[in-house]
Amino acid sequence: MKLIDTHCHLTGKSDQDIADIVKRAAESDISRFVYIGASQGVESASHAIEIADKFPSIWASIGVHPHDAGDYQTCEKIEALTVHPKVVAIGETGLDYFRDWAPVADQKTLFNNTISLAKNCKKPLIIHCREAAEDIMAALIAGNAKEVGGVVHCYSEDAEFAKKLADINFLVSFTGNITFKKATALRETLEQIPLSQIMLETDSPYMAPEPFRGKECEPMYVKIIAETVAKVKNISVEEVALVTTKNAEQFFGLQSD
Repeated sequence: MKLIDTHCHLTGKSDQDIADIVKRAAESDISRFVYIGASQGVESASHAIEIADKFPSIWASIGVHPHDAGDYQTCEKIEALTVHPKVVAIGETGLDYFRDWAPVADQKTLFNNTISLAKNCKKPLIIHCREAAEDIMAALIAGNAKEVGGVVHCYSEDAEFAKKLADINFLVSFTGNITFKKATALRETLEQIPLSQIMLETDSPYMAPEPFRGKECEPMYVKIIAETVAKVKNISVEEVALVTTKNAEQFFGLQSD
């Protein structure tokens, strides 16, 4: 059984830290993961590529987080990095009306520019969406993001919105929050979304699943998330691994492991 963590953050980790994370992940059947280089302004984009170069099991996505939109409304500082062979996606990008750490107008400008960047380099989008689903969808449709597709990570919307995303070539991914005791509504949503539209992620170091909630999360916990998906959908964890891994391979353009 092989699993892929499609969304993790390794900013601030030493090479030895990351080597240990890779080892623990492999021991838990996680064969590959994607480092999201979209934090600290544009700094983590370069770091993600540097780490992906050093570790064969790590790939990179690069972007500018909506929290940083007050300082960056364009992608010009990362555009040249998109040609790197281990860069497999653009993002995370999107809109965040919950934290609201950057002006909405700046977030929208950055998001639109990032959609254009993804289309120019022909790589899928990784979307951050908090209390902004309608505006996210409008921007994706207006920008013809269907051309490259994408994923809404740490999915928290309903099953009906997931159907709309499927219509524009977008997947959804679930994190450890599906294991939380009070996440009944989220698990009901998960149950209704076809496995063919789902990927798995940790969003580490955040969102550690039960029974590790409140502790630092890391890619090895994808296995717990896969087991929870299997339980919710009443299927085997092997089937969850097979389908979600295939989804991730196709999404990121990775060869079968």
